[in-house]
Amino acid sequence: MRAAIHETFGDPAEVLKAGALPMPEPGAGEIRVRLVLSPIHNHDLWTIRGDYGHKPALPAVGGTEALGIVDALGEGVSSPPIGTRVVIAGVNGVWAEYFLAPAARAIPLPDSIDDATACQLIAMPLSALMLLEDLKLESGQWIVQNAANGAVGRLVATFAKARGLNVVGLVRRAAGVAELADLGIDRIVSTAEPGWERRVAAVTGGEPILRGIESVGGEAARQMLSLLAKGGRLVSFGSMSGAPLLVPSGDLIFRQISVEGFWGAVRSAATPREEMARMIGELIRMAADGTLRLELDEIFALEEAGEAAAASDRPGRSGKIALRP
Repeated sequence: MRAAIHETFGDPAEVLKAGALPMPEPGAGEIRVRLVLSPIHNHDLWTIRGDYGHKPALPAVGGTEALGIVDALGEGVSSPPIGTRVVIAGVNGVWAEYFLAPAARAIPLPDSIDDATACQLIAMPLSALMLLEDLKLESGQWIVQNAANGAVGRLVATFAKARGLNVVGLVRRAAGVAELADLGIDRIVSTAEPGWERRVAAVTGGEPILRGIESVGGEAARQMLSLLAKGGRLVSFGSMSGAPLLVPSGDLIFRQISVEGFWGAVRSAATPREEMARMIGELIRMAADGTLRLELDEIFALEEAGEAAAASDRPGRSGKIALRP
């Protein structure tokens, strides 16, 4: 079978190559899934670079989330049955025509959810939902987030609105304001515009901003800290720039700002099964009724994985880049 493989860690656009692997056979508790569509997440690219919390043995097949069709069942597995359309997240090596996964991780999906939404329904949406719940805010309170035009930014805005929370989003390009407005997301401020801090204050009406979701790193973290109210919390979700967080000591000491990190894998592992089922059920319902719709910007074949990785790194996308068999 065909797969997108990297034999070394490095720039995904350079190290990802098409390769051939034997057809995998599911073991006890596993299923084999025929790939339909798989999104490229930032954490997939960080893993290929060797910079993520998980470092696979080499050579490795990329990818961690995919939509597919159950193709074979391992010992002791009766569900989901062969032919079921499922989404699977948190499993390494899905960028192949067929991949193995624990049967317990397979989430059956109704046909009413389109493929573009289905293939990326769990990893980022679930992380955004868990993150929002961890902020422990009440209806009417304020959050600020940067990378507001990214996948997580758009999801946080959608979920927060449903919970009555107020979000002001920061983008690094003026064009990003209009792009989000077209998606029905307002309260967006471009940090490229002079006096953008005053614009944030105007959007919030001077109300205190209690939480910040930081996904860029570097100077962007300092900018966000300056917006938080005394006693606020800054949550580091990602690092699009790859730069260390700039955190002035005065904010920590005199304004008692706290800074913490969020990693969906750790949060998921600590979450009771019934809570996970509740949140995943909410995502499926929102996707099925059209409240949650996730776009793809472009789809590449597995043989074009390097080109797809390069496209995923380009700014100004309206949605994820995905791979198909």
